[in-house]
Amino acid sequence: MDVTEPMILTQIVPTPVSPLALLAHDGVLVAAGFTADPREMYARLSPSLRTLPLREDDLGDAALAVREYLDGKIDALDRVPAEQPGTPTRQRLYEALRAVPAGTTVSYAVLAERAGLPRTAARAAGSACAQNLVAPFVPCHRVLPSTGGYGGYYYGTPVKEWLLAHESGVTA
Repeated sequence: MDVTEPMILTQIVPTPVSPLALLAHDGVLVAAGFTADPREMYARLSPSLRTLPLREDDLGDAALAVREYLDGKIDALDRVPAEQPGTPTRQRLYEALRAVPAGTTVSYAVLAERAGLPRTAARAAGSACAQNLVAPFVPCHRVLPSTGGYGGYYYGTPVKEWLLAHESGVTA
C-alpha cells in the first residue's frame, strides 16, 4: 500500500475503563471512542471519509496525550486537533465543549449559552453531545443534566462516571 495514499489511520490505546479507538486523517482526529474496534467509529464518519481505507499506525501525539491524561495530566487532550462534521451551530457547541476545563462540569443549558445560544437550546446541546464523534477529546462527558445525575453517554454511564472521577482526582 502506498503510504502517501489518503487514508484513515487508527490506533487503539488501552485505558482503565475501556480500549479507546483513535482515528485520524491528515494529522487531525476525526473520531475517538471507547471501543476496541475502530470500524465502529469509522462507520460513524462522514461519507467522504468512509471512502478512505483504514490502516493501523502510531498516532503519535494523540496517543501520547491519552497516556498523559491517564497519568494525571487531565488537560493533555486539549492540545490535540480534532474536527467533525456539523452545522455552524453544532460547531459552536463543539468549540464550547472543548472550552469546558477538565475537572469541571456544565449543564446542557450552560453549554448552549457558552455557544451563543439561549439557555432553552439545551436540547440542541444534548444532541451535539449525542452525536459527538471525538470523545473524550471533545469532552461531552463534562455535561450533566441540571436536574441531577449523570445523564446519558454514548459509551455508557460507567465510562462517563469514570472520566469525571479521574478528572476530579478520585480514581487511583
